[in-house]
Amino acid sequence: MGKKLVIIDTDCGIDDAQAIMMALVAPEVEILGITCTFGNAALDNVCQNVLRVLSVCERSEIPVFRGSAGPLVGAGNPFSDHFGGDGLGDVLQDKDPEWEKKIQKEHAVNAMIRLVSENQNQVSLVALGPLTNLALAVRLDPGFPQKLRELYIMGGNMEGKGNVTLCAEFNFAMDPESAYVVLEEYLCPTYVASWEFSCRNGLPWEFFEELINQDAPAARFMKTITSQCSAYSQTSLKNKRDVFFGPLFVSYDAYAMAACIDGGLVTESISCPVRVELQGAIGRGMMALDRTNVLNKSHSVSVLTKCDVAKFSQLLMASLRQPCTK
Repeated sequence: MGKKLVIIDTDCGIDDAQAIMMALVAPEVEILGITCTFGNAALDNVCQNVLRVLSVCERSEIPVFRGSAGPLVGAGNPFSDHFGGDGLGDVLQDKDPEWEKKIQKEHAVNAMIRLVSENQNQVSLVALGPLTNLALAVRLDPGFPQKLRELYIMGGNMEGKGNVTLCAEFNFAMDPESAYVVLEEYLCPTYVASWEFSCRNGLPWEFFEELINQDAPAARFMKTITSQCSAYSQTSLKNKRDVFFGPLFVSYDAYAMAACIDGGLVTESISCPVRVELQGAIGRGMMALDRTNVLNKSHSVSVLTKCDVAKFSQLLMASLRQPCTK
């Protein structure tokens, strides 16, 4: 069998960087392209962050495309500083003055449609940020979703627990309309790695120390970008994750990527229709699970609930042993 063809749509913060590295080192994965969207940082920073990751891993041949700079509707929310203002911990000084020349001229959404159309029913799309590029893709090409092999999403929630608002997860809260469009109109096999799923399958902080202290360029890069980031501090003020799930190391986006790389890593999931709430001061951006089919929808998604943490740990460890020969 040939390699699994993958497109990664990302708002490249630290956890996105970890997920991209995981895909880069997976021998069974071929990355067709990386499309960028706003989210963890402004779009220009996201593009530069992806280029940095590819450079560290000596994989700069992979094309990078600039996509949406804001949400589908409205002016958007302020960018999160969860991973620092630049998305990678505000510690990198090596700004590349030539970075824009390394970004493909083709818009991310057009590239996504083209690459999938050239490889119909073969491409796995992994969405790690707000879903704006995906919503625009189905608006430009209504047949786009049915050309995909499968879709993996890191985002949303399944119990109404939010990390940026009372009831909404960050990626969906940043562009609820796009999340709504994608989960209504993408009828391909869809797998959702929610905020609660990621947090419930977190790892001890001792593992994180072992992970970043490996002797490899990628590990040293990860150690640098997490060094001043409160999201990677065991002693930072208690956040919502700690209150709900306890103090654990959680690399959110890596869970969706790991599920794409190895479907056997997911040990339990819920298959049901879902809908993203667009109204209300409290509920906007929340993903509701319709386990009794109140909505009478024909399409279900797989909401992941448990994973093989040992397998996941192995993928994380391997992701930072780069660059290496694939």
